[in-house]
Amino acid sequence: MEGKVLVAYATRYGSTGEVAETVGERLTEQGLAVDVKPSKKVSSLDGYDAVVFGAPFYLGSMLKEGRKFLEQQRAGLEDRPIAIFALGPTSADDDVQKASKQLDKALEKMPWLEPVAAEMFVGKYDPAKLRLADKLVAAPPASPLHGLPARDDRDWGAVATWADGLAGTLSL
Repeated sequence: MEGKVLVAYATRYGSTGEVAETVGERLTEQGLAVDVKPSKKVSSLDGYDAVVFGAPFYLGSMLKEGRKFLEQQRAGLEDRPIAIFALGPTSADDDVQKASKQLDKALEKMPWLEPVAAEMFVGKYDPAKLRLADKLVAAPPASPLHGLPARDDRDWGAVATWADGLAGTLSL
């Protein structure tokens, strides 16, 4: 199998980066040349045949760093296949299908972006690691994050299955 793939990711607390590393490992196992990089460190898509991009969603919106990457790399993304994954819900008990609609809605705002695959996964939540701004969002009793304990409900099997299907989907 041929093809060089960039797996880029935006992350606030590291969870999306961990998923990106797993996606990169799975693609490497399929014989692809893969670079896994934080989106902040990607200046160009030259040399890549395809892109996989991951970003977290907070309160229904893609992390600003993720939106910025997509806009900055627009010209290159229009010329090559891209697959997108997102981490949203903090619990496997949450409605992943509803969260997937948030990803769909975000992608609708970028009609030029036509991913060959898009998937929403459950993320990880640790209130002890929240930055001040996020602590303020989680503090009010009306917040959906209020009082939630730390948890990691990421479904690594689902991530692996999705990643394993990407080589064919990306046409590499």
